[in-house]
Amino acid sequence: MYWLILVIEVICCFWMDPISQNLEYHNFADKRGLLGIQNFGDVLSNIPFLLVGYLGLKHMKQHYQNVPAASSWTMVFLGILLVCPGSMFYHLNPNNFTLIWDRLPMTIGFMAITTALLAHKSSRKTEHLILFSLIIIGLLSIWYWASFDDLRPYFMVQLTPIILVPLFAFTESSMKSIRHFLLGAFIFYFLAKVTEKYDSHIFDVFILSGHTLKHLLAGVAVWCFYRICKKLTRA
Repeated sequence: MYWLILVIEVICCFWMDPISQNLEYHNFADKRGLLGIQNFGDVLSNIPFLLVGYLGLKHMKQHYQNVPAASSWTMVFLGILLVCPGSMFYHLNPNNFTLIWDRLPMTIGFMAITTALLAHKSSRKTEHLILFSLIIIGLLSIWYWASFDDLRPYFMVQLTPIILVPLFAFTESSMKSIRHFLLGAFIFYFLAKVTEKYDSHIFDVFILSGHTLKHLLAGVAVWCFYRICKKLTRA
């Protein structure tokens, strides 16, 4: 069923018309600077990714042999950690080029989460094959967007774990113990996308912009993945 969903995604993706990057995306609401840092709120709100990524990698180093799909979870936390410098670099000077370095680590994280779910009962060899293949596909989606200004493959890469996370929460009995964390990750990431969409509207009525809140909410979402990994660790 899960692989069928991926096939349907690919078909739908290329059935759609090409999607260009809207340059207005770079026009964030909160342009306030502080301590010599431009766009201070959107830059510094990436710190939770650094913290969660570090904690996750530390946990994986100590318990690698005791975590199902350990290589995938390691790449999840590496991607999360790299989101911090990548997103900071982008928000210091938002444009299409710096956005590449924001999306690259997110793509690694999206594809590694997908693999961690799909290969949670697989052998290490099978997991590594899926992980390598999906990360290559993810990186190619960034190259395709940068080369042809078409976001369809990248949207597919981002959408896949968003679909699979709640699906696994309700269909996989082996994940019953982490269901609440899976749903927590889904809910907080969904809220992050909502606040991103209403960036300026939120900033009009609140001290923080919608995009800054997006980073903080996404930080809670990835914290749920850290909790999942700890819960999956066998004694």
